[in-house]
Order: sequence, then C-alpha cells, then structure tokens
Amino acid sequence: MELRQENPDDWWEVEALYDLCFSPGREALSSYRLRDGRPPLSELSLVARDEAGILGGAIRFWPVLVDTEEALLLGPVAVHPTRQGEGLGGALIRDGLARAEALGWKRVILVGDARYYSRFGFQQLLGVEMPPPTNPSRVLGYGDWSDVQGSVRQARKP
Repeated sequence: MELRQENPDDWWEVEALYDLCFSPGREALSSYRLRDGRPPLSELSLVARDEAGILGGAIRFWPVLVDTEEALLLGPVAVHPTRQGEGLGGALIRDGLARAEALGWKRVILVGDARYYSRFGFQQLLGVEMPPPTNPSRVLGYGDWSDVQGSVRQARKP
C-alpha cells in the first residue's frame, strides 16, 4: 500500500468509502458540526492505495479550538472492509500523527474507542467537551493536553 496525500480527484471515492464504513448518516454525528463548511487540512488528509490504484483506506484531520487552544480533530479514518485486519488503519493513524507533529501541531482529539486508540498514545480527556450528544468517555487526546480544558468548537476560518 502506498500512503499519499489525498488530492481533489480522490474526494468522491473517499466519501464513498466513508459511507460504506460508517453509513451515509454519519454526517449527523455531533463531530460533523465541527467540520461544517470547512475543508479538511489537505496536507494531513491521506489515502492508501494498492499497486492497482484501488483505495484501501483514508484519514482526514480538521483544525478545531478547545477554549482558545488550537488542536486537530482526527477523523474519519476508514479502511475498506476487504482490507481490514492488515494494519492499514494503524499505518494511516501513525503516518498522520507524524505529519501533524512535523507541521507543529501539539495536540489531536478524536471520539473513539480508548482500547483501540490507546496503542497510538491517545488517552481519555477530562474537562474537554465535544458537542452533544457525545459520550465523554470516548473523547480522547494525543499530545500535550496539560492545562487545556473547555468546549471544542470550530477553528476560525483561515
């Protein structure tokens, strides 16, 4: 699998993968309110394609604010059902986090399963509130979250 930056020609295929993995109703989730009207960060949006060019997985990151502190919202990350269990999701997450750190991002937030995401260094965030309805035990952070608390909201427009 080749991991590379998502380009505009990938958009519809990536959206179809997200619909397949999460259902077309995924955009009703509260985390999507943080994405409304904003594009993902192109330099951190990645796709994984095999030697035939078939999309196997994708990941996107979005800028958000927690109180006044900048952070990245990781997600969605998806792997095609025929490629699951091959470590592709982990590769996308590790590569995305490494790229984010190289660009100077200090913290990443997501809503997910702590048992899965802890292997990448994510921990439950206390005092950080995602838009409702979000289970607080699924709000996870990576990086430097010391002294960062508050509500997660959309980042300012660039």
